[in-house]
Amino acid sequence: MERQDPKLREIWSQKNIPIAYRQARCLLVRLPYSANNRNWLKDSHRKEPKWDARYKCWETPRAWFENVVQRILRRFGRVYVIQPFRTYQKCAPACWNAKGFECECSCMGANHGSGDPSRHWYVISETLAVSWDERQYSCRLITSSGAQEISGS
Repeated sequence: MERQDPKLREIWSQKNIPIAYRQARCLLVRLPYSANNRNWLKDSHRKEPKWDARYKCWETPRAWFENVVQRILRRFGRVYVIQPFRTYQKCAPACWNAKGFECECSCMGANHGSGDPSRHWYVISETLAVSWDERQYSCRLITSSGAQEISGS
């Protein structure tokens, strides 16, 4: 959490609205205090959630994500969902090697005529290459009636 933006840290620090933070290897779940949170979180799953003292939350398998979010919504009516994402760009060697100014790919001219763009691209063909930016996080407040974007970092 310490590497995230201030808004994300603020959301993580609050204690009234549950949080489901989907990470690459696990799901971190922060619930308003209740003596039965461990049992409630375990529900019908075979594994026990583990308490993470550093972040003051429960660690569960990532596969529990959908189930946990749905159950939190039923119990509390709202949940912050924090998830990683990477922006995706399409471009192509045809763009990088182009002459002139016209560009129709998603780089919007940033790589046009550059010869060899500086970022790492996966070249699929002469007309298609893809790239993913660094991992970022999005945060949404999901309520029983819909979702609202909070921040991205």
